[in-house]
Amino acid sequence: MSDTVFLLVVLAGLASCSAALPEQAVVRRVIDGDTVELADGRLVRYVGIDTPEVRRRSGTGWVEDPEPFGREATEANRQLVEGRAVRLEYDVRTHDDYGRLLAYVYVGGEMVNARLLEDGYAQLLTIPPNVKYAERFRRLAQEARRAQRGLWAPPSSGER
Repeated sequence: MSDTVFLLVVLAGLASCSAALPEQAVVRRVIDGDTVELADGRLVRYVGIDTPEVRRRSGTGWVEDPEPFGREATEANRQLVEGRAVRLEYDVRTHDDYGRLLAYVYVGGEMVNARLLEDGYAQLLTIPPNVKYAERFRRLAQEARRAQRGLWAPPSSGER
């Protein structure tokens, strides 16, 4: 095989890999505070954050069993992205062990991952090698905690 043909085969392979990762999509539904389903059925897990769960696995299925503040985090995410066009930005690792896309999600110019941290609906979750915005996320999480926003707000009487 000539060098030119080999190079064309390699470039075609690289192009097909990047084409498989959507850069623009519409969010069909919100699964929870840090996971959404796209219109094409793929799931996206937000990189760098973790929100309280609203369900857990039971046997072969799922049951609703929200952790404290799980419903609020899910609703905050729903208000930001459900039914909307989003832009997806990837870091080093593009899929998790469950096959979900790992992405920074944007609506307009706003990064949803950062917004959920800033508003106190998420905690910092840095898993190398996806650390592109780790320092920014750390600052946002610290500020939300300091300002007692969202998860960090003092419980009102009768809550939690």
